[in-house]
Amino acid sequence: MNPRSTQTARPAKIAVTGVTKTFTLGRDRFVALDDVSLDIADNEFVTVVGPSGCGKSTLLNILAGLEEPTSGSALVDGVPVAGPGPERGVIFQQYALFPWLSVRKNVEFGLKIAGVPKKERRERADYFIDVVGLTDFADVLPKALSGGMRQRCAIARAYAVDPEILLMDEPFGALDALTRVKLQEQLLRAWGRERRTVLFITHDVDEAVFLANRVVVMASRPGRVFDVVEVDLPHLRTEEVRLSPEFTVLRNRVWNSVYHQEPGPAPSTTD
Repeated sequence: MNPRSTQTARPAKIAVTGVTKTFTLGRDRFVALDDVSLDIADNEFVTVVGPSGCGKSTLLNILAGLEEPTSGSALVDGVPVAGPGPERGVIFQQYALFPWLSVRKNVEFGLKIAGVPKKERRERADYFIDVVGLTDFADVLPKALSGGMRQRCAIARAYAVDPEILLMDEPFGALDALTRVKLQEQLLRAWGRERRTVLFITHDVDEAVFLANRVVVMASRPGRVFDVVEVDLPHLRTEEVRLSPEFTVLRNRVWNSVYHQEPGPAPSTTD
């Protein structure tokens, strides 16, 4: 299957072409990604789901500039990714907030480093704190926040530096089910207001379908694109959408793609 055959006609904001990534583990050579190609359009919300070890996080790390592909290319606006950049905000499962700084000061931090004047920093921070629903907690330290609220603070901090792209690696993975659902809805509201290009890694099929314009299903050993599922569900997505027959059909297709795959070969050796 050629994954680009299911892409939209819009120009690619992110273009991954023939990306292979191998790691050496002792005497073994492990292929984490094998000839992965994927285009993501400007302002598109794409989720990536797949079994453990399928290379989801490796793909995100390459786009974030934290890893280099062994072969192939990863482009943003036609320019090769050659390290981290301000146009790409990265959010991991760990919140990485400064515990001694308030919510507002955490959100302002990247702006301060960039030399944004104090008044503008405050205005931008307060705006994005409002976007993620934390206005009443702007002066609170992270230790007084729930896990979900800390993650919302991390999302506001990423938005505040005005990245064109958000790369999110299982940001809700450590949260309880109810908090996770609430944050999914909150994230979509923020995306609806601010419109960024989003690549969201998850191991949760329901989350992948609920959030996305398209779901990319990865296969493992070696990691590769197995399926691409268009998600034609209405926005704003609500509990009603989540419980709809249309959602169930899409969810079942993605579930079958993820969990009914034939296992790939074992890692090759260098001998």
